[in-house]
Amino acid sequence: MRKDIVWQDAALVAQFLEGVRGAVPFAAEQIAIALQILESSHPPLQRVADLGCGDGILAQAVLERYPMVKVVAIDFSAPMLEQAKKRLSLFSQPSEPLSERVQFVHADLYSPEWQQGLEPFDAIVSGYCIHHLPDDRKQALYQEIYRLLTPGGWFLNIEHVASVSPLGEELFEAAVVDRLYQLQNDQKNPASRPAIAEQFHNREDKQANRLALVEEQCRWLRMIGFEEVDCYFKFLELAVFGGRKAT
Repeated sequence: MRKDIVWQDAALVAQFLEGVRGAVPFAAEQIAIALQILESSHPPLQRVADLGCGDGILAQAVLERYPMVKVVAIDFSAPMLEQAKKRLSLFSQPSEPLSERVQFVHADLYSPEWQQGLEPFDAIVSGYCIHHLPDDRKQALYQEIYRLLTPGGWFLNIEHVASVSPLGEELFEAAVVDRLYQLQNDQKNPASRPAIAEQFHNREDKQANRLALVEEQCRWLRMIGFEEVDCYFKFLELAVFGGRKAT
C-alpha cells in the first residue's frame, strides 16, 4: 500500500515547508554541489526537468544560475505544485511570462506514464522525492531518465538515503532535531528538545520513506549505462549522487 499520498495533503505540505525543510542539514551546500556539476554540461543547458519539484526550490536555483534555461517542474502533489508556482512567480516579467521559462506538470513518478509527451532534456534533477518509490520502481525510473536525457546529459539526485546501520539513522535524526530545536529557539517559540525529537520521530510522512543505500543506487546507474557515476556529497542519510549519459 502506498504511503506517499500523504504529500497530497495541503496541511502536511504546509507543516513541512514551515518546519522540517528549514532544518535539513547542508541544504544549500547540496544544491550548490549539484549546480557545480551541471557547469560541466556541454553544450550549455537549454532544457532541465525537476522530478518531484516540491515547492520549486531546486528549480529556482537552476533558473537563477542559467537565465536561458527552461525548466519542466513535475510533481504528483497539487499543493506542492501550487507552492512551486508561488515561489517561481518571481521569474515572471511582463516581457517574459513565467510560462515561457517554466512548465508545471502534474504527474506521478510511480507510473512510467509521467514521461508521456516530454521531449529530451539536457539535465534531469530531483530533490528528496525518489526515495518514496519502492526499489524496483526506482530502478525503472532511472532507466526512464536515461532514455529522456540528451547525450552527455546529467542526472543528479539530492536524496534521503538509507543508513548502513541503526547508528546512522539515530545520528541523522539527532542532527535534524538539533536544527529544529535551534530554529524554534531563534523564533523565540521553543518546545523542549525531547518533545521535538518525539514529534519528528513519529512524523506522519516517515512511513512514506522507502530508503535505499546510495552505493546500491550508484550501482544501478552504472548498470543502466551512466558514466561519471559518483556520490558527490554525503552527510549521514543525505546524499548528492548521479551520473552522465554516455555521449
